[in-house]
Amino acid sequence: MNDPAAGPAGPVGPADPTAPARPTGPAAPAAPAGGAGTLTYVYAVAEPSPALDGVLAALTGVAGRPVTLLVPPDPGPGPGPGPVAFVVSDVDRPDWTEEALKVHFEDLDWLGDTARAHHRVIEALAARTTVLPLRLATLYEDRDRALQALRAQRADFAERLARLRAHTEYGVKVYVRPAGATAPAAAPGPASGLSPGKAYLRARRAQHHAHEDHYRQAREAGERIAAVARRCGAAHARHPVQRGPLAAPGPGEAGENVLNDAFLVPDEVADAFRAAVQEVAGALPGVRVELTGPWAPYSFAAGPTPPPPVP
Repeated sequence: MNDPAAGPAGPVGPADPTAPARPTGPAAPAAPAGGAGTLTYVYAVAEPSPALDGVLAALTGVAGRPVTLLVPPDPGPGPGPGPVAFVVSDVDRPDWTEEALKVHFEDLDWLGDTARAHHRVIEALAARTTVLPLRLATLYEDRDRALQALRAQRADFAERLARLRAHTEYGVKVYVRPAGATAPAAAPGPASGLSPGKAYLRARRAQHHAHEDHYRQAREAGERIAAVARRCGAAHARHPVQRGPLAAPGPGEAGENVLNDAFLVPDEVADAFRAAVQEVAGALPGVRVELTGPWAPYSFAAGPTPPPPVP
């Protein structure tokens, strides 16, 4: 997981393959609680529960709009899985058309504010129930069409919610610490018996060996963390390593990001998982390990993926 202000590659998670296209064409007839001047913004799929009533009442969503549950009045044809609901807000149509969004996505302030609001809603719900996060700016023409999609995908949504139940996402990043910020100075003492040139070359070789050792430790850290995940029964997702502004270190931190993974950890072993990852971090001084979470399961919303190879 990344900073909620980082935009669509951050906490809004991967694009969900079942999410609808953004609205085009004429609007359908208005549904209750909506209107011809609104679109239906969907944050996530959730299991409806009375425990959510107080949470929803206190939430403010994107564009400062109230957040509600959209629950089908009937579960749909056939036996099948239990009830599922969309978590929604009604948003002003002119601000959320495809043309408007093209402009908004170039505005980093708008994008950051919207991503944070989207993230806040999902995290607040995830603290009370199982949620399936959807991508930023998932929109339907109205609530009727959102309900149609919810009924049509009820079995798939319920299956994915069942897989995520009693699990939480954690992020693990591994950074290679720099072996030295600058080349060593060639100023040997008289007892060294080395000329300045030879002393410089020796120091450079030592720095190179330290650099290689730090990368070896990074590979070892990845192997150890993957082993921890296997012991804990955690699902594993690999994200691209971060470069540029997203990888900028904080005060007193430095290093190259070489591993950026997410783990879906059963809640009953979450403490053991965190402790084991921190133990790995303390055993390898050439790397910095950053553990983040708990998060809603953004990295696992699209369905299971095979485990990645050990780095």
